[in-house]
Amino acid sequence: MKQGNKTGTCPQTRKRQAVEPPYSSFSLWEKRFIVLAAALSAFFSPLTAQIYFPALNVLADAFHVSTSKINLTITTYMVFQGVTPMFIGGFADTGGRRPAYAVCFVVYIGANIGVALCQNYGQLLVLRCLQSAGSASTVALCQAVIADTITSAERGQYIGITVLPIVLAPSLGPVLGGILTQYLGWRSIFWFLTILAAVTLVLILFFFPETCRRLVGDGSVRPHPVYRTLWQVIKDSHRRRKAEKSKDLDQLHRIHTATSSKSRPKLKVAFGNPFDSVMLLFEPVLGLLLFYSAVVFAGFYAIATAMSEQFKEIYGLGEIEIGLMYLPMAGGSVVAAFIVGPAINWNYRRHAKRLGMTLTKGRQDDLTNFPIERARIEVGLPLLGLATCVLFAWGWALQYKASIAVPAVLLFLMGIGMIGFNNTSSVLVVDMYPGKAGAATAANNLTRCLVGAAATAAITPMINGIGSGWAFTIFGFLYLIGGPILLVIMKNGIKWRRQLREKQARKEALAKVGDHENNASNLPTAASGPPRTKAGSIPEKSHKERRHLTLSRHCAVDKATKHVHSLGKMK
Repeated sequence: MKQGNKTGTCPQTRKRQAVEPPYSSFSLWEKRFIVLAAALSAFFSPLTAQIYFPALNVLADAFHVSTSKINLTITTYMVFQGVTPMFIGGFADTGGRRPAYAVCFVVYIGANIGVALCQNYGQLLVLRCLQSAGSASTVALCQAVIADTITSAERGQYIGITVLPIVLAPSLGPVLGGILTQYLGWRSIFWFLTILAAVTLVLILFFFPETCRRLVGDGSVRPHPVYRTLWQVIKDSHRRRKAEKSKDLDQLHRIHTATSSKSRPKLKVAFGNPFDSVMLLFEPVLGLLLFYSAVVFAGFYAIATAMSEQFKEIYGLGEIEIGLMYLPMAGGSVVAAFIVGPAINWNYRRHAKRLGMTLTKGRQDDLTNFPIERARIEVGLPLLGLATCVLFAWGWALQYKASIAVPAVLLFLMGIGMIGFNNTSSVLVVDMYPGKAGAATAANNLTRCLVGAAATAAITPMINGIGSGWAFTIFGFLYLIGGPILLVIMKNGIKWRRQLREKQARKEALAKVGDHENNASNLPTAASGPPRTKAGSIPEKSHKERRHLTLSRHCAVDKATKHVHSLGKMK
């Protein structure tokens, strides 16, 4: 408790809390609207994947190919679903959220029109990849928007908003897909998605504000007009006309000052490095967390992919009935959303109280010495245990043709366990990398989709070769074998994060020294310029000068390292 008392009474901490401005200038209802809009946009990625499942058998007949070849369209979809956010996530972190949304939905709408009109299997395969490229990044963008506007202490209460559309899509998607396929044909699925995406794009362009903190800070900074919504532009025009009509010179001056080209920030289109997401995978905490989360997610996709064919063969269900069988998982997901959110906030407050931290609503807490990994994973472990038990039971229930009520109950419990654990791990990813939320979520998406793609491709041959029971038992053992990874993260999370900060501080110090050297070398020593040798070249630095620069570099690195250690000891 001594450590906790020091943390609570630290004068630097009290001073920081006293002067630090609110994390976001958006009001409570504005934040709710922003988060809800981002979640509804993220609805498209899982919806597009799941609405397709009831039509698999129909598509195999329509294009005269095997079920394995149709399953390949799911595998390639997931590969692109994992890779694309690497490009869009980095772009969104530097170029803004609104441009990223616009690019995603334009590509997605075009791909849907193409799939609806395709005439052969090759076109279907290629256009599904393009469709995935358009929709995949919406999940990463949703998490990035949350990191822009919501503090770590408040994040749990918004899980219900962010998770519901995302978890309902995998369950409602098959129902919609089954109804559309049976009554209007499989092509109607993609016309439906086209219309829905077009409406969403219009709403984003009109009402969704830019939240990227590099561009708008806490939301109060006025960005370049390109980043402003059409609603904001219309409101500005209305205020100007109103001021002109009333001849309010002060108001006109304020409007002119705010909107003039001189005060307007420069438009900078920046494309993030797509390999930033890959490099994040080599950082210990995030790499281990994402690897294990991907294994857990692979079990979900194995169940979802095999369900359509298994329910048709074992229980003789049609497309609509197969779609309805996904609803129990939706119910479990809803329960998980309402359980996990309050649990995450409660456990965060519990650890903060134990450390003597003072939590201030609306302000982001310093997580330097806060065990954020333990606070999040402790909530996820019981849910993971439930998902593991269900996975063992699932395969054997299908192999022995249990009553259809049994898989329905298991799907409900799977929705609670697997989706609940997924929620906690996603929140932890954003907590650890708030400044790189887009890239970190893209890395999360990459690992899940690539491992999920492998599971999707392997599950049908596994069931045909060893049966459902042993096929899903193997996935259950993977859950058990990888479980200790979470315990390692809980134990070493703070230490690894501190080491990473020290490494980054050294890199920044060396970069500053390098800039100083370059600037110094460009300065003339006299009015006529730098001294030159007989050949006209600038002489090399003397031994004394080189030694001085080397000592400066070491001093800068030592100073940065001591600064990092002082931050670690502050609490």
